[in-house]
Amino acid sequence: MNEAKAKLHVLSEFTYTPSTVERGYTGQTLYVNVGDGTIKGKPVTEDMKEKFIGGRGFDLWLLWQGINDSTKWNDPENEIVIASGPCGGTTQYPGSGKSIAVSISPLTHVPIDSNAGGHYGPYLKFSGWDAIEVQGKAEKDVFVYVDGPAGIVQIIEAPEDSPTDTHMLGHWLNDHFAASEKDKQQMSFVTAGIGSDHSYIGCLNFSLYDRKRHDLRYKQAGRGGIGTVFRDKKIKALIVKSFPVKGDSNHPADMERIAATGADMQHEVATFDPVQNRMRSRGTSYLVQIMNDYDLLPVHNYKFGAHPDTPKINGDIWEAQYTQNMPDGCWYGCTVACAHAVDAYEVRTGPYKGQRVIVDGPEYETIAGCGSNCGIFEPWALLEINFYCDTYGIDTISFGTGMAFVMECYEAGILDKEKTGGLDLHFGKAEETLEVMHQLARGEGFGKIFGMGIRQMKQYFVEHFDADPQFVQDIGMEAKGLEYSEYLTKESLAQQGGYGLTNKGPQHDEAWLIFMDQVNNQLPTFEDKAEALHYFPMWRTWFGLCGFCKLPWNDVVDPKNSLSAEPAKIPHHVQNYVEIYSGVTGKEVTTDDLIDMSERVYNLQRVMNIRLGYGLRDHDAIPYRSAGPVTEEEYLSRQERYDDQIREWFDKDPETMTTQEKMALHREYREGRYEKLIDAVYKRRGWSPNGVPTVEKLQQLGIDYPDVVAIVKKYL
Repeated sequence: MNEAKAKLHVLSEFTYTPSTVERGYTGQTLYVNVGDGTIKGKPVTEDMKEKFIGGRGFDLWLLWQGINDSTKWNDPENEIVIASGPCGGTTQYPGSGKSIAVSISPLTHVPIDSNAGGHYGPYLKFSGWDAIEVQGKAEKDVFVYVDGPAGIVQIIEAPEDSPTDTHMLGHWLNDHFAASEKDKQQMSFVTAGIGSDHSYIGCLNFSLYDRKRHDLRYKQAGRGGIGTVFRDKKIKALIVKSFPVKGDSNHPADMERIAATGADMQHEVATFDPVQNRMRSRGTSYLVQIMNDYDLLPVHNYKFGAHPDTPKINGDIWEAQYTQNMPDGCWYGCTVACAHAVDAYEVRTGPYKGQRVIVDGPEYETIAGCGSNCGIFEPWALLEINFYCDTYGIDTISFGTGMAFVMECYEAGILDKEKTGGLDLHFGKAEETLEVMHQLARGEGFGKIFGMGIRQMKQYFVEHFDADPQFVQDIGMEAKGLEYSEYLTKESLAQQGGYGLTNKGPQHDEAWLIFMDQVNNQLPTFEDKAEALHYFPMWRTWFGLCGFCKLPWNDVVDPKNSLSAEPAKIPHHVQNYVEIYSGVTGKEVTTDDLIDMSERVYNLQRVMNIRLGYGLRDHDAIPYRSAGPVTEEEYLSRQERYDDQIREWFDKDPETMTTQEKMALHREYREGRYEKLIDAVYKRRGWSPNGVPTVEKLQQLGIDYPDVVAIVKKYL
């Protein structure tokens, strides 16, 4: 035992015999109450595996049972549940190391699900647990330590001198819990940071020990403020020590089938990635220039879709900045290896000024959200923002989208230096943006206001700064309380639905339909759009049930895919997942079965929203900027396009109209079109016109449990 760890104060301890993983499951989940010290195992029933599969499904099912109808995000009974899934931890197929975290969000007040790379979820499973369910509130900061080889789970009091910010805490944890290099390789941590202490936009950091760098790196479950819940419960870290990972750690039903499918995919990655998106050399940053070229990159709070300075922050820049000349992956065996990092970055601002640190990424969402959307085109600033968001435990998407909103409010005169405490927050102000972040982390000044998130900032600006309620509603890019991820949707009705008609809020991991809808015009009718908004959210949900990353599905594609009947679905990759799932679990499934699995979980999550007072049609509204131009500046920037649409859609001459009249005509049409889309999507999903899953739908899915049916009957 590490001597430093032996000196820590253990508050509660539970011993267990780690279950051998069989066909992707351990057969038990871990329950930890950090408030009263309870630690126990719970059985995974056959019904759980059949209906909810794993990952996000297990998370939501356990959360459903742990809360009541009035549970709020900061109530002790709210839970953080983390799971991988039956295929999580597979080393033969790329992208098989995901963890999925679920909790009631402080931003949306309904369950949020957020996925992350790193090692925690698979290590937890290989330590004997299919999920960890954390409830209660501790009196003092605590660690929850799962030691699989020793068969021990402990709640440990965190010493007052232990750091909170992730990059410092990670090294402290290694010093106290890892006695050797081997220990470091078998351990993973979930942490947050002081930004999560003082905001509603806190994220979770999932560690991996990088054997090439001999140092820790982190991937984020960023969305919805789960890090805020984590710190509200006074959890400083979840720690797991696993048995060594092996190629057969999941003890799959058919290893040869998995190996053969994986080998085909690995060959595909090696052959096509270098000539397609170059994920192995530049990761998701390849998207920046593409989005700019198609007028889809968010610029100045989603007003515009392109900017002449985009080449200063596109994939070429980041490929040159990434400091490992070999592919980086966040799980063993992933040849897509998109998880790049910048080594030895010297921090320029804040409490860690002068330190040299590893910066993971930046990924596309961070570059677009904190970069172009805020008018910041300086690579050093994006690295600095990325680093501090991670170590403070702040979601980069919420931070970037929130800052873009604040900057537009500043330029519109709603904010000024007096209201911001002396900060000039025009678009492009990098140093001031970082100062807002540091204030947020300290819980001071304008940063404290900013940390509430866009929805509460809108209300605050109306009440305290005399903002026009309609204007801030139109330009505040959030839905359900969650900040938008980084794509311009004005000309893609399907993507507007892809953001507004999610259960958790506007996140691109459920439906990314812009190219199908806007660029390729593959979804011309409401019914076509509704079908896509049924299939793709269900398909993408499935990845989170099983522990998969979506990138190997659609970011590396054999050219033969274009000859298939439905190339947008990438059917030969879908078949790969059929083979892997069947090979791991021993259950023979079809592609339709995968969609059915997701529908059960997706509909349960919708009912959970309704149970907590949300989840109806009114809650699927979107800000108008998501659908059309709010300001004259926006209209005039694309006047030719908008005027042509007036001629086409209304058979009117725009030359006879003022800009305000033209904008009003667009608004009436675009908002009406979104309402028609809602009708079509609800019908396709088997929901009522008010967005409620019908009893018949629940029966069809086999989740017509009495308490579930009782909730929907109130609204049907």
